Amino acid sequence: MRDILDVHIHTTASIHAYSTFGECIAAAKKKNLELVGIADHAPSVPGAVHPFYFMNFKVIPRDAYGIKIAMGSELNIIDYSGSTDLPAKILKRLDYGIASLHRECIETGSVEENTAALIGAMRNPHVVIIGHPDNPQFPADLEAVARAAKDSGVLLEINNSSYLPIGHRAGSADNAKIMLAACKKYGTKIIMGSDAHIDLDVGNHDLSQKVLAENNFPEELVVNTSVEKFFECVKYRKSLAPK
Repeated sequence: MRDILDVHIHTTASIHAYSTFGECIAAAKKKNLELVGIADHAPSVPGAVHPFYFMNFKVIPRDAYGIKIAMGSELNIIDYSGSTDLPAKILKRLDYGIASLHRECIETGSVEENTAALIGAMRNPHVVIIGHPDNPQFPADLEAVARAAKDSGVLLEINNSSYLPIGHRAGSADNAKIMLAACKKYGTKIIMGSDAHIDLDVGNHDLSQKVLAENNFPEELVVNTSVEKFFECVKYRKSLAPK
């Protein structure tokens, strides 16, 4: 499968990541990616950057260093209505948002509450991707999530970090099987993300590729095959924002 983009990358702006913006860009170029997306953590995660960080993205060229660059954020879902932790005036400055559930930012709810949180986040037009929705720490009705993602044009992430044997989201591959079956049923698009916290992992989708292959997931529903596919999703989601 053609795999030319990775838009879930963290830099040293996220205190628990270990490579700089420049190191991550260089790693993406070395791996022949055509698009690299920086999505540092929004403020609710301990040690994350001040919101002002996201307001200065205008200084970063989106087509430089011989690669396309997108600047976003991994937003934290902070309640079961799907609210996230950056205000609209800042969200408008992002190229895209990834909305994720993290235990540092919200208590694990019931299946109904977690499902409502994920689907609620999809109502935010600046959210383009739901991060690691198959996380067993936040059990959800993944068929309902896949159906809502199709209806809203949101991408569901197949997060490479989730499938690491030493990772903290054990059981994600089993949930991915359920989610991907639902995505095939409804025609929901997915995106692979490395969730890299060091330059060595930029563009690393090996485990995600394995999960997709094991579930015979159709290539036409995988956005990583085309930069244009990704930006079409971004454009559609942004078009829903109030003028």
